[in-house]
Amino acid sequence: MLSRILIKNYILIDELELDLADGLNIITGETGAGKSILINAIDIAFGSKCGKEVIKTGTDKAIIEITIKNKKQNLTSLFEEYGIDSWGDEIVLSREITPTASRIRINGSLVNQEFMKNFRELFLDIHSQHQTYSFLQPKYHISLLDAYAKNTEGVLLEEYKNDFSHYKEMLSKLDELKNAANKTEEQIDFLRFQVGEIEDANISEINEDEKLNNELAVLENVEKLKELTGSAYWTISGDDGSVLEGLAQIKSNLSKAAIMDSSLEAVEGELIGAIDNLKAISSTLREYSSSLENDEERINTIQERLFVLDKLKRKYGGTLENVIREGEKLRQELDGIEFSTQNIEDLEHQIETARQALLSKAQKLSEERKKYAEVLSSLIVEKLEKLELPKVRFEIAFEPCELSQNGVDKVEFMISTNVSEGLKPLAKVASGGEISRVMLAIKTIFAQSDNIDTVIFDEIDTGISGKASQSVADEVRELAKYMQIIMITHQAIIASKSDRHIYVKKTQDDKTSVEISVLTGDDKLKAIAELAGGDISAESLKFAQTLIAG
Repeated sequence: MLSRILIKNYILIDELELDLADGLNIITGETGAGKSILINAIDIAFGSKCGKEVIKTGTDKAIIEITIKNKKQNLTSLFEEYGIDSWGDEIVLSREITPTASRIRINGSLVNQEFMKNFRELFLDIHSQHQTYSFLQPKYHISLLDAYAKNTEGVLLEEYKNDFSHYKEMLSKLDELKNAANKTEEQIDFLRFQVGEIEDANISEINEDEKLNNELAVLENVEKLKELTGSAYWTISGDDGSVLEGLAQIKSNLSKAAIMDSSLEAVEGELIGAIDNLKAISSTLREYSSSLENDEERINTIQERLFVLDKLKRKYGGTLENVIREGEKLRQELDGIEFSTQNIEDLEHQIETARQALLSKAQKLSEERKKYAEVLSSLIVEKLEKLELPKVRFEIAFEPCELSQNGVDKVEFMISTNVSEGLKPLAKVASGGEISRVMLAIKTIFAQSDNIDTVIFDEIDTGISGKASQSVADEVRELAKYMQIIMITHQAIIASKSDRHIYVKKTQDDKTSVEISVLTGDDKLKAIAELAGGDISAESLKFAQTLIAG
């Protein structure tokens, strides 16, 4: 459960620190006061996308920190996998948003979106208006049914999806082979020529052309290089008037001077080092000059090799690295053609075998789904009857379809809320209030089976009034015995059931800001009275007292 929320510089909130109750936390406030700001902040802390626009104007970063009391989940393996320290049953989740970055930390350790997806599924479920829209779409109904049946059906479904993915890969490979097999003999001959041309060049280094060009430059300038390096050598080490001879005289003079002044010994040492270095240079120049020879045959060999490499570079990509890469690609294409003509039939047989196995698993999956569909439908009807839909009928309809990632089932939720009406698709029948109650029924069933710690309802009571409001209030109150509920509501009956009443108020003086406070005692009574009657009067206060007492 979420025990504490700290928010700084977020949209219209300067700073907020809020403690939450274990059971039912109700959020109320006038329309437009900013009640969803708190829900959105929790959503963002748990990894939802956000931009720099959530940073309060005039500040450099927004911070959302949530303290979680872990009562149900074993996080040892998950924390060990990501190197997160355990702090007992307390977890601190924080998100920092700056104009250029966003970072999420768990117990001080940075975590990624993959971690947050797994973490969020254990602790939080937010039901929003967008999710209501998704629930109405038939394409999501099969996922909802599978989610309910995951404890027993899950392994079979995962196996099926892995097998189906492999099946699709084989179909894709078959298309490639057939396309390759359809090439003309002329195209295949040209492909063989290209592969042979590159492979015959036997290129082993991507910078071979650079090395050959350097070697060619040396061979074409042997005489000039001999002249230059030989002259340098004689200048350093020649018999008369050489640099080394002059330095030897200087060393002799310094040695004599150092006898008279020991401070010159360091200079003498540096000169000795310089002479040794110069002798080494002289030796290198002599060896280099002696090694130079005219080699017309080698020049011709290099020029011929560079001609071949330059031609390949012009044809296949400008560099030897690109030539090698293109050669590998062309070789794979040629191998695929040669393979395809021999193996299309074998692959087609493998695909048919895989298809039959998939059909068998899909049928088993369908049988399991239909069993759980009956159970889930009964539970939803039971919940809806409690929510003042006494004549409701709810069924999960199945239609066969082509083999797909989900098997061979097309699933759709069907409902009738009037005894005189037949079953029709959920999206086409239910009114706003009926949709809200269906969503609440589904959410409460799933939340209990998923063992979720915290469920947030963002205006689940839309379109509900009268006895239905009382039923929703009772259902939410009952659910709050098993998990933490955070709920935005406009219904006094629902608000009266709260363990903690959070009130949101927008103020606009010299600047716009949102203030969030916890109401108790008379303040809570007045807030419920205002919800019930539109204003605070003796009559609305008395009614509010009745609601709270009841």
